Amino acid sequence: MLRPELYVGQLCSVSAQVVKFNLNEAGSPSGSHFLGGRYGKGEVGEFVLIEGQINLLLGRVVEIHLPDADRRLIDTSHGRVPDLDGIGTIQLLGSIAMDSLRISAGVDSYPRLGDRVYAAPHSFIANLPKFMEAAETEASHVLLKLGSIDVAPESYVSVKPEKLFGRHCAILGATGGGKSWTTARIIEECLRYKTKIILLDATGEYRGFDGEHVSNLHLGAPVSTAKSSASCSLPHTSFMESDFIALFEPAGKVQGPKLRAAIRSLRLATLAPHVATGGIIKKIDQSKVPILTEEAKAGIAEKLDDPQQAFDVWKLVSQIEQECVYPDGFGVARGSKDTTKWGGDSGEVSYCLSLMSRISGILSSSSFDCVFKSKAPALTESISSFVSNEDRLLRICLSGVAFEFKAREIIANVIGRHLLNMARDGAFKSCPVVVIVDEAHNFLGRHIGADDAVARLDAFELIAKEGRKYGLNICLSTQRPRDITEGVLSQMGTLVVHRLTNDRDREVVERACGEIDRSASSFLPNLKPGEAAIIGADFPIPLTIQVFPPSAKPFSDGPNYQTHWKV
Repeated sequence: MLRPELYVGQLCSVSAQVVKFNLNEAGSPSGSHFLGGRYGKGEVGEFVLIEGQINLLLGRVVEIHLPDADRRLIDTSHGRVPDLDGIGTIQLLGSIAMDSLRISAGVDSYPRLGDRVYAAPHSFIANLPKFMEAAETEASHVLLKLGSIDVAPESYVSVKPEKLFGRHCAILGATGGGKSWTTARIIEECLRYKTKIILLDATGEYRGFDGEHVSNLHLGAPVSTAKSSASCSLPHTSFMESDFIALFEPAGKVQGPKLRAAIRSLRLATLAPHVATGGIIKKIDQSKVPILTEEAKAGIAEKLDDPQQAFDVWKLVSQIEQECVYPDGFGVARGSKDTTKWGGDSGEVSYCLSLMSRISGILSSSSFDCVFKSKAPALTESISSFVSNEDRLLRICLSGVAFEFKAREIIANVIGRHLLNMARDGAFKSCPVVVIVDEAHNFLGRHIGADDAVARLDAFELIAKEGRKYGLNICLSTQRPRDITEGVLSQMGTLVVHRLTNDRDREVVERACGEIDRSASSFLPNLKPGEAAIIGADFPIPLTIQVFPPSAKPFSDGPNYQTHWKV
């Protein structure tokens, strides 16, 4: 592994975090080639091996400079300057055991002055994921070939799926950095095995995935769909009470309680239809006795407060009117109260008119046709079938769902919570599922409503926090890491980071991942398109690779101005 052809220089300074070395090839105008691969032999960003007294140390070159007295030796001829006194700075990354080549983060034993430095062979760097495993494990039959260190075949990097998804995964990167291609490449590699992947495609750019072992479904009316894509619906029975609160956004001190009371009454009308009139519970000047009797019955009482209990949402406006009554009616005697019946209209309907109009508008809006009007097969049933059939990828296209009324965020949250409930019920124990959320910043960390009736769209956050123990893992893909809460990012065991030019994005990544520091994150703004750094609990040493282009390329390109604007 320490080949004389890859000799770089010798240490001249040692400190706690970095070491410096005299650069043997400082005067060379270019790197060199060895076994089919190019080695800079001291270029910034290159991985190097330090031959210590007890073990080997892995490091990365972070700076190259010349003493001020030698700056004038560099001229425009770019010829070799044999006596150039170059000095390099190496960030220490980890220690390598001499016998097994196992790598551990941190420094077991510091090197001494004069210890030799070698460029790390590409084949060794490509095998870093294997060498960073804690102990000897059985041979891996499922490996995802993601990219390479160099063009040479021995530099190809393969990662175990449990290392990539086992503690959740996030694919981050600015626009044009290659984030979508990496997502497509990962899906493509997974399809070679008996995987179960559910892809929430926010923009429809992954519609190129089609054919055997792939199911394509779409909600709403996307502009472009996959050839085999089938329309589906998301029944409103999949919605919880909090979803309706987020959807209808009750305001003030009156609308929220009245909406909740109306939902509870409609649940009773569904469970005990004989006490309802026209599908609603009449309350204005009506007796409470039959209603209270039914509510107290075993099997009904606990269901009335179950947020997942179904009800007829089309009766909601009429039921809200019935909730706007005095709690007690007038008795026979003047001024007395009759607690066995409700009173008359309390006048609170006027406070609920805006809520009732909003409910009517949403129920008739085309944005929610796939929820309230569609007769297409239910998405929830398709998900259940996917878990038990031979398909490997279920792609759900959300590009046809409109943005008005926050329909896209709410619908995605309902899908996420349905998956979490399935996981809690043990549906994924024998077949672990990975849900990939594209454009995740649109769906995570959202709050809808005012302080009096705020609803958190937190399904995917809950999956990140507790889904792993149920066999449900999440992979987030986003170009705005700063819009993902740090609590969620900190749950991501593996980060695949493309070019990040925004300093706030890099700071979020640094805080969320303890395995990266400022020296490592300083490389992120300069990553090439398609180049990514793999960081995480299972990758304590950041590994930079060039991701292989996928066969099914995502449709993420913008308009071609040369074609469309040509006169």
